[in-house]
Amino acid sequence: MMDERIMDEPMMDESSQTIDEAQATAAGETSTSGPVYSALMNDIIAALRTVFDPEIPVNVFDLGLIYRIDVKEQGIIEIDMTLTAPGCPVAGEMLGWVKTAVNGVAGVAETNVNLVFDPPWINRICRRKPSWSSAELALFLP
Repeated sequence: MMDERIMDEPMMDESSQTIDEAQATAAGETSTSGPVYSALMNDIIAALRTVFDPEIPVNVFDLGLIYRIDVKEQGIIEIDMTLTAPGCPVAGEMLGWVKTAVNGVAGVAETNVNLVFDPPWINRICRRKPSWSSAELALFLP
């Protein structure tokens, strides 16, 4: 059985935030470098929530496809993301959608999106919203 925290482990450095940390920042629970950092992270997460998987009516952030958000100096953003399946027909397009969405955030100069498959995505990583019933998600998630 895979540990649910495994999604926090790949290629992290001291300036990276795991998605759990990013969500805490978005909720105002923590701050890595003060209010400017928190506001930028909130805006990045809001932008990621505008990008939807075309086969599943859930955005890429809440679906759990975003594994790492790293805010570097001079507004450079590094994002590690995965796909629900390696053979996703819109893989290249989805990376572009994420990059375009995050590049539209004030304070972001450049976004680099890395496609990773370790660990593989599993539907329990999905950040379910209370309004999503298990039956509704079962229609879309493997």
